[in-house]
Order: sequence, then C-alpha cells, then structure tokens
Amino acid sequence: MEKNKTIPTQDGPPSDNERIKRESNYLRGTLEESLADPLTASVPADDAQLTKFHGSYLQDDRDLRNERRKQKLEPAYSFMVRVRVPGGVATPEQWLTMDRIAHEYGNGTLRLTTRQAFQMHGILKWNMKNNMQAINEAMMDTLAACGDVNRNVMSNPNPYQSEVHSHVHEHAQSLSDHLSPRTKAYHEIWLDDEKVVDASKPPEEVEPLYKDVYLPRKFKIGIAVPPSNDIDVFSQDIGLIAIVEDGILKGYNIAVGGGMGMTHGETDTYPQLARVIGFCKPEDMLEVAENLVAIQRDYGNRSNRKNARFKYTIDARGLDWIKTELNDRLGWNLEEERPYHFDHNGDRYGWVKGTNNRWHLTLFIQNGRIKDSDDYQLMTALREIAKIHTGDFRLSPNQNLVIGNVTSKKKTKINELVEQYGLSDGKRDSALRRNAMACVSFPTCGLAMAESERYLPSLIDKLESITEEAGLSDDEITIRMTGCPNGCARPALAEIGFIGKGPGKYNMYLGAGFAGERLNKLYRENIGEEDILNTLRPILFEYAKERSEGERFGDYVVRAGYVKEVQSGLDFHD
Repeated sequence: MEKNKTIPTQDGPPSDNERIKRESNYLRGTLEESLADPLTASVPADDAQLTKFHGSYLQDDRDLRNERRKQKLEPAYSFMVRVRVPGGVATPEQWLTMDRIAHEYGNGTLRLTTRQAFQMHGILKWNMKNNMQAINEAMMDTLAACGDVNRNVMSNPNPYQSEVHSHVHEHAQSLSDHLSPRTKAYHEIWLDDEKVVDASKPPEEVEPLYKDVYLPRKFKIGIAVPPSNDIDVFSQDIGLIAIVEDGILKGYNIAVGGGMGMTHGETDTYPQLARVIGFCKPEDMLEVAENLVAIQRDYGNRSNRKNARFKYTIDARGLDWIKTELNDRLGWNLEEERPYHFDHNGDRYGWVKGTNNRWHLTLFIQNGRIKDSDDYQLMTALREIAKIHTGDFRLSPNQNLVIGNVTSKKKTKINELVEQYGLSDGKRDSALRRNAMACVSFPTCGLAMAESERYLPSLIDKLESITEEAGLSDDEITIRMTGCPNGCARPALAEIGFIGKGPGKYNMYLGAGFAGERLNKLYRENIGEEDILNTLRPILFEYAKERSEGERFGDYVVRAGYVKEVQSGLDFHD
C-alpha cells in the first residue's frame, strides 16, 4: 500500500494528555491525595486521566444530571472498574469474588465486555481502594485494563479445541504479563506497598518499554483460532491468527493496524482492518509483539489523539514501511503468511464435549449484563453454579459465558441449576438476538450520544417480527450497536451496524462480512426506529427471496448494490 499523505503523522505540539503522563511520575500524579479528599466524590481532571491506566473511569449517572444540577448538587459521580482477564478465563473463586464485590461496592451487576474482561459500575470513590484490594486478593488486577497501554489480551475460548486453547491461553497470559506497565504506582496507591523513597528520582528503567509517556493511545491484541474469528482479529492493533496443523499449534500469522473507533464528520478518522504481514513461530511471538508496540510508541501521533492509533501510524507510512521497520528491529524477517480460513465470528451455544472427557456449556448473556430481575435470576444462578463448579469460567468476546471444563458428574448438577433458573443456552432465542452486541452507553458512559445496551433488545423485538414474517428466524445475521462512534462493540464489523448520532438517532451501516473480514458501509444517516424498520423490512424480504444458497446477509447487500464492498478503512467514507 502506498503511503497515504492525507493522514497526519504529527500535526502540532503534544496533546495535553502527553503532559499529564509525563508529569505523573509514572502514573502516580496526585491520585492518592485526590482519593482521600472527602469534599467531593470526583477527582481532578488530570487524575481522572491517570485512573484509566489503573483500570478505572470516572463517570456520573447521566439520568440524574439535570435533577442534581437543579438541586445545586455535584453530578452523581462513581467509578467504573475493569478487571483484566487475559484470554477471558477465570476460576469459580474469582467469579464469586466479582459477584461479592459488585454487590458490596458496586451497583449489584457485572458486565462481560467485548474484550473478555469483567466490568463493574457504580463504585464510589470512598470504596475504590477496598474494591481494588479485593480484586488483588483474588489474583486479578485492573492495571492496564484502560489507558494508553496494551489492554486485556483476547483469545478464542475454543471449548471444542481444548488442547489448542490451552496453548493459546498461555500465550495470551504471557503477552498480557510481558506488556504490562512496570511502574509500582498501582501497588503503592491501591495495595499499600512501600513507596519510592524519593519520588523525584524514581528507579532507573521504571518503564523499559513504555518510557515516561507510555503509548500515544490504547493498544489492543487478540489471538484467533481458525475457523472461528470470535475475537474479531482484524479489529486489533495486533491480531495473531493461530496456524494449527494436525492439531498442533505451528505459530501465528501477524496482522497489524486494526481498530474500530472514528469521529462523526471527520473523514480522516475511520475504522480499519488489520492486515497480515507475515508468520512467526510461537517462541518468537513475544518479541514480535514487543517490537510492534515499540514502533507505535516511537512513531504514533502524539499531537492529535483522534489520529493516534496504530492503524493511522501504519496507513500514513504504508504497509511496506511497517514490515521493514519491524524486520530491522528484530534482526530477522518474518516468514511468509500461511493459509487460513475463517467461517464465523459468533459463539457455539449449549453443551459441547471437549478433550479429556470434559464438557463446556455456552450461555447466552444479552449484551453481557449479569444481573437479577424479577423474572430472570441470572446473577443468582451463576453464583450457585460457581459454588459447585470445579472447572473454569470463560468470558466470550461476544459477551457470552462459557462454563468450561465440566466433569460428567458436575454436568448433571450444573444442568439442574440451568433448568431451575431457566438460563438461556441461546437455542430459545432468535438467531438475530444471539448474534447481537451492544456497548454500555447511557447512563454511565460520558461519550454516549444515543442509547445502546438499554435499547437494542427492544429494537431486536421489532426486527424479529420482520425476520419471522420473512422466514429468516433461523438465519444468523450479525447486528451491533454503539451509543457513539468509538466502536466498543465493533459495529463496523456487523452486517447491520448502528452507531449513535443523537438521542434516538443512529447511522445505519450494512455489508460487513459474517466472519469479520470486511467492513460495512454507511447506508442511512441519522435515522430513528421507524425509519430503521421501514428501511430494513424490504431489504430483509428481498434477501430471503433473492439470496444465493448459503449467501450471508452482508454479502447479499453488497452483491445487490445496496452498499459498496469495503476492504479497507481508507475507503470507508468514499
């Protein structure tokens, strides 16, 4: 690919975030003093930026904003805390800890994120330290779950390929550990470890990889095991595609420069697909990843955060540049990429038998929200399962949950609890609902422009009526919704994608590939529910009548000319 000169590589002085990082004394800032301030539930703006590196966002309840303003009260501040779970695998004991502290310190719910992490909401500042310590005691942490560093490393839960999964999970854990920040600030602030004696002279090489300004923006890595692309490997800054031959992991194809975020109205921002640049053996994977992160550290845009992701660094200079730069740093060349094939990016629901006579149960968790309601005691049910389970819990990249490594004896007991509480294995839900995802959005996300998690289920209710009438109830179509264009639910990779534009209004995109290998394209702008339904109805009926055998909805709308095919983010706005 030729260098794209329309993408700035550095278009001015460093952004204010760069100042905050540089002056923070390796992520300490004045966080400790701010957390101890009894006069406000908030923290100052600089410290609010630093909390992200510690795995937390300061938020307020936007449902209460106006009323509290009228009462001359500060916003209803609280913290969202994200817990890293490399590869999405947690023990029953860790699940029970998350359940307990969500009730003790949070709003009584958990969320399974699209990056296989736990997320808690509603934690007051005064409870943050106790909450973090409880997470640490369960052998988990929140360090680098957010911020300008490498985030939670994703991997395929792979319940039907357990031996390969074990290797892939080990590599996800190794990557997560290897690329974690080395600063002791996290342990000092939250876990009461001994502080650096002279804060003005921190130990040399405190951050050998990230230095004192860390990365220009967040960085994401995921490992996929074909034929399943459930982690959306092409949405990652670094996507590792496992090459398996005769049941043995041979290595990884390396894809670089993916990312979903953009900004409405700014055409120099766009979602992008990662591109494969070569192959490496398993033992070389850490070295390759570290050098790619270092390239982004050295060349990423530190002036304009909207153009600071790795995708823009690569697109500005070209794919040949990144290959040459990586090979020069490694001192050896990546091998040629090896053949692979993806055929889906969803989950396989219900019970599946794996190796070693162990079973795996995938449950459908709508939009990843774990909570109890009057008619569905989901959180209670999973708590009861965790009490007797001796295997593991695997958080799906699609916000679902796998009860993994279940013995035949435990399978009977777990199945009884599944039946008792009416848990969904997805088979009673429509194919459309099973393949849907939404971000949190309102009321807690400060970036939200429109509803997402709270609204998508009701929109699907109405779309289900159309698909049933059209005879498409059993046809899988990926549908994703976000309340803003930052892309947390990866909407640009949905066959039907909705991105919030304003209250009750969305941009609707069509035509992504079912296996996550092609972007979608804007079809209708700034439309509400009535227009959404009226627009999709004739297309869905036509698809049911005119499609070729086995043709996916995203492929059909491209073939039928509703939208152009988009293989690169550089063509997303054309």
